[in-house]
Amino acid sequence: MTSLLPTPPGDPDMTAMAYESMPFTELLGVVIDRCDDHTLTGRVAWGTTMCTVNGNLHGGFLMAVADSLGAMLTTRHLPAGAGTSTVSSATNFLRPAPEGIYDVKVELVHAGRRTVVVTTDIINPAGKVVSRTTQTQAVLT
Repeated sequence: MTSLLPTPPGDPDMTAMAYESMPFTELLGVVIDRCDDHTLTGRVAWGTTMCTVNGNLHGGFLMAVADSLGAMLTTRHLPAGAGTSTVSSATNFLRPAPEGIYDVKVELVHAGRRTVVVTTDIINPAGKVVSRTTQTQAVLT
């Protein structure tokens, strides 16, 4: 995927891990900055191939970024040998997403034996939340 806007490099090891474990994240142009047990941060860049009308990022693109990075944070809360799958996802679109570099912040809400819940905010260059996704991930043992 080529983006019109260059994305500054993040953590090369975390980004490579995302691309290897979830190749779709490379197609999305995701860059991971850091990930701990409670928060994952990263970035995505606007590009013409991810847009809908009027040059704004497509809602499906924003949801795909949220779903992918939410799953990545979820994996930190899985027992050995377990996997995960999204069972519920709700996104609120709060404003348009024109050309720019967008920060992504995923936060843990709940880590249980059967489900993990996270929220993902995609934030514009002015610091305003463009979309907020809340997703529930199943713990698959």
